[in-house]
Amino acid sequence: MSVQAPSAVVLIRPHHFSPNPDTAADNAFQTVDASRTIAQIEDAALADADRLAAALESVGITVHVFDDEEETRPDSVFPNNWFSTHAGGRVAVYPMYSPTRRLERRTDVLELLKARYRVQEIVDYSGLEPDGLFLEGTGAMVLDNLNRTAYVVRSHRADPIVLERFCTAFGYEPMVFDAQLRGVPIYHTNVMMCIGTEFALVGLDAMTSRRDEVAERLAEQGREVIALTDGQLEDFAGNAIELHGSQGRVLAMSTRADRSLTPAQREVIERSARILPIDVPTIELAGGSVRCMIAGIHLDRRPEPAAPTATAAAGTPAATTPAAPTT
Repeated sequence: MSVQAPSAVVLIRPHHFSPNPDTAADNAFQTVDASRTIAQIEDAALADADRLAAALESVGITVHVFDDEEETRPDSVFPNNWFSTHAGGRVAVYPMYSPTRRLERRTDVLELLKARYRVQEIVDYSGLEPDGLFLEGTGAMVLDNLNRTAYVVRSHRADPIVLERFCTAFGYEPMVFDAQLRGVPIYHTNVMMCIGTEFALVGLDAMTSRRDEVAERLAEQGREVIALTDGQLEDFAGNAIELHGSQGRVLAMSTRADRSLTPAQREVIERSARILPIDVPTIELAGGSVRCMIAGIHLDRRPEPAAPTATAAAGTPAATTPAAPTT
């Protein structure tokens, strides 16, 4: 398993997707498509999610898919906001800013993780929601697992108290900075930053504080820092994730993001990872893209159960006790 790039993920198939009006106030990436009916948008979003699952499976990534047929969870396609997984068997569950998004937390997802992977501890911060304290997972934080740094754009979706608790418990150093796009504060760090093993995509021009410090820290592990323009951020070029497939590392991003890359940027990425573009235009109406749709699994797998012997599979015990002697 790669430290930075997971080889297994959780995806949600949303049957009732829609851009969430509860999150529109501070999500400048969110848009409305008045040309389609609600049913058409829901069907198209489901197709987007299926394309993503198929693309990841095609490069050898393990994909755990959960259906969501609840009508009260319009943003459930973005599971990385409510939980994250970490080496050493640890899982974090997060407090969410929007009340509708708090409904996305699912015990069946956590049970799958415990059944298929070695989970030692689940640290649940969701009880902080009544106190108005929020930290929306790896949307609010972009984690550098090599340099143990949590990059966070300042916002009410990333409360400093919860951030400090998470970083202390999970062993990261917080690096908080300010950023805005077209004069509007950026709501989630992962729409402007992606950290790979050998490169980092980051909207340096959008940063209004600590720009040089962030760039220098990202380069400490020998990474090449690729600066994204504001236009590329609007095309979701920062909302990508490096994964590890059967043939090596891939960078999963939307086709819209892929088209925005320059030849020079593409050359840097492709020195260490294959670009894997997936078309998710309907999902992007909600202000998130491919990275937001993926919850990476940084846990060790449990051993697969031993296959039954042929006789056992046929219903006959593999070993029998001797028959009692006849008289």
